[in-house]
Amino acid sequence: MVTGAAPEAGDDYDATPFLPRRGGLPAHRRAAARCQGCPLFERASGTVFGAGASSARIMFVGEQPGDQEDRAGEPFVGPAGRLLRTALGEVGIAEDHAYFTNVVKHFKFEVAERGKRRIHKPPSLREMRACRPWLSAELRLVHPEVVVALGATAGKALLGSSFRVTKDRGALLPLPQEEQGTAGGAGKEPGLVVATVHPSAILRSDEREAAYAGLVSDLRVAAGALD
Repeated sequence: MVTGAAPEAGDDYDATPFLPRRGGLPAHRRAAARCQGCPLFERASGTVFGAGASSARIMFVGEQPGDQEDRAGEPFVGPAGRLLRTALGEVGIAEDHAYFTNVVKHFKFEVAERGKRRIHKPPSLREMRACRPWLSAELRLVHPEVVVALGATAGKALLGSSFRVTKDRGALLPLPQEEQGTAGGAGKEPGLVVATVHPSAILRSDEREAAYAGLVSDLRVAAGALD
């Protein structure tokens, strides 16, 4: 394995030195547990790498782990993850055939002024870029036919800075050229992306029923692409 060191002040953040030179998802998961490619590792409980089968046909990409994911060390195990799994059941996507991950692998948070509750903070562009090698490795190793971008951060990471959830959601879009070859799989068509809202946004919505229906509608597009 290539061994890395925590970035010094002023250095570019980059997880690349911590990636293994070879190996599949288990090797990458072990290596990610020691990642110090950006300062987020200092406060998080640990790295939350992706979970699911290497043969998964569909990959779900969120922004970053939340409080419960950070404590459990697994992605999408909190309320947003449970909501997502309910929606997957409605559209006929088997959880066993899916892979779940995030753009950023460490929980970024601030502590509430009163109490010890940890409040989610969005990752910076610098932190997203630092962690991108892990996501690229997951795309390469899993070879999903369809990638579902959950929310604006995931959408921009996969489709570029011009991505807007309100404009681009629910459509089958090709992965950008630089990602072709990391998704789709050998002998398969180039990978596709379907963007939708993050389930956590539905939990915060004042019109939760309508927001949930929109998520289900977008996931039906992804499910249809697998048929």
